[in-house]
Amino acid sequence: NPRFFRSAFARYDNQWLMELFETLGVPLKSVERGQRVFPQSDRAHDVADALVAALAERGVEVLYKTRAKSLVEKQGRIAAVQCEHGRTISGDAFILASGGLSYPLTGSTGDGYALARQVGHTVTPLQPSLAPIQVEQAWVQKVAGLSLKNVCLRAIAAGKQVFCEQGEMLFTHFGVSGPLVLSASSLLGRKGAKDCKLHIDLKPALSEEQLDERLQRDFAAQKNSMFKNSLGKLLPSKLIPVIVELSEITPDKQVNEVTRQERHRLVKLCKDLTCTVKKLRDFPEAIVTGGGISVKAINPATMELKEISHLFAAGELIDVDSVTGGYNLQVAWSTGYLAGISVY
Repeated sequence: NPRFFRSAFARYDNQWLMELFETLGVPLKSVERGQRVFPQSDRAHDVADALVAALAERGVEVLYKTRAKSLVEKQGRIAAVQCEHGRTISGDAFILASGGLSYPLTGSTGDGYALARQVGHTVTPLQPSLAPIQVEQAWVQKVAGLSLKNVCLRAIAAGKQVFCEQGEMLFTHFGVSGPLVLSASSLLGRKGAKDCKLHIDLKPALSEEQLDERLQRDFAAQKNSMFKNSLGKLLPSKLIPVIVELSEITPDKQVNEVTRQERHRLVKLCKDLTCTVKKLRDFPEAIVTGGGISVKAINPATMELKEISHLFAAGELIDVDSVTGGYNLQVAWSTGYLAGISVY
């Protein structure tokens, strides 16, 4: 839902956010590859500590171990929130900013969705987003822990390409993860992750013809070697046994005996290593939650819910999410700041 986010981002964009953290005492590095920005210390705790210090400096009271159970509505507005253990907190305005269902160990358990539903607001279907992907192929277990750089990942859903980017990914004991996979998952999740395939180009800088020429040179340089020992300069060592097996070329065959047809099959395998998606991993492993409070129910200029006054929403609770790379953090901070400013 990028259009919904335009108003918040127009007022509080990435430059605003970088300046804000500098002001809060978190010096930042220069913009890095992939348009990423990190603290000079490379410590996430410095970001969190700066925000906690800012709350204290502004006299914000933080109530720990205080779980909101329900909202109290009076005359078309929210007047109070009832908490566990019988505590009621009154106020002039309330902001729902309790995060999604992802990473429940952080305390983000999806309570905000229940509170929104309680006052009649639509919550679109929730699904894990930016999550590792479980695949059907058993061979991934043999390469678990292997990280690939400068590969191209394409995701195909129902016969259509929905994602294609170059970057980094990781094999796990159940499938694949890493930046490319997490970004692809945000699109596959909304498709239901059914009838989906992942296509990995291990050598995106080379065309099939160029890769074939490279193989011929490698084979010529070690013509008396067995095929299973000939791919060391081309592929990571952990991946070689898998590629040898999938190529269906006899492992002990001398490379000078590998046929043109077998070599072409090997080229296509390196350019299109395919995995069948079984499912996205569940919320405990997902970085963000897809779905949430419908954007149709929220005023994008203020983040106030339309059907009831004095109640605002921000961050992951809203049905706005993006690929990996800091975009979801930007959504949270921009909408959160807009909601806070709008209260006053």
